[in-house]
Amino acid sequence: MSFETILLESKDGIGYLTLNRPKVFNAINEQMIREMRKAIEDLDRDPSVGVVIVTGAGKAFQSGADIEELSRMTPLKILCWNQGVVENLDALEKMRPPVIAAINGYALGGGLELALACTIRVASETARMGLPEVKIGLLPGAGGTQRLPRLIGKGLAAEIILTGEMIDAQEAYRIGLVNRVVPAERLVQTAEEIARKILGNAPVAVALAKDAMEVGKNLPLDGAIQYAQKNCITCFSTEDMKEGTAAFLQKRDPQFKGR
Repeated sequence: MSFETILLESKDGIGYLTLNRPKVFNAINEQMIREMRKAIEDLDRDPSVGVVIVTGAGKAFQSGADIEELSRMTPLKILCWNQGVVENLDALEKMRPPVIAAINGYALGGGLELALACTIRVASETARMGLPEVKIGLLPGAGGTQRLPRLIGKGLAAEIILTGEMIDAQEAYRIGLVNRVVPAERLVQTAEEIARKILGNAPVAVALAKDAMEVGKNLPLDGAIQYAQKNCITCFSTEDMKEGTAAFLQKRDPQFKGR
């Protein structure tokens, strides 16, 4: 499948998904929803991809929904449209490889919801984030009302959601919304540095650790711990675990094979 609204490539174990509608600040439209669904499936199924980096072309990460397109839709059509976004973000969050959002500019509405569905977030110094839906009579409809409070706490999330105001990158870092803030010219490089650190670890262990976090956040603590324990015990049967412990004892770098 050829893509028009996104760019997709992989190199040295890293998959790159770039939103590519820069003239409209990478706003989400029906075509982008379809293409992202296929791209997420392709990346998740590619055994050579150990980490995914999501970013935007031009001045924005993603500015939210294409309001002009939505204005022409019936309420039922909008429901189907939004369900496509919800399913994409759910699939992105549950991907085998960790996903790093490289937030290069505006991440508003569905754009911030996209970043929230990623595993790790890095922002450029010029990034601006927010959920401004209440300013046009709506509310975040693709997970923002749920993922944001889980990440930064109810009170801080409520202020962002109910005022609809944007915050800058430093404030996003202060409240724990992003992991790092870096100069714009170092944004993707920083995401790649994090990705390479992840790629240096045992692939099965990374995948199962991510799975334990994603599944566990929706379980009671004792159930989440039991789920993580089962994933941990599964790792004991892998060749990578044997290689990792042998390398530790022999004081050498491990050579993981993802088995």
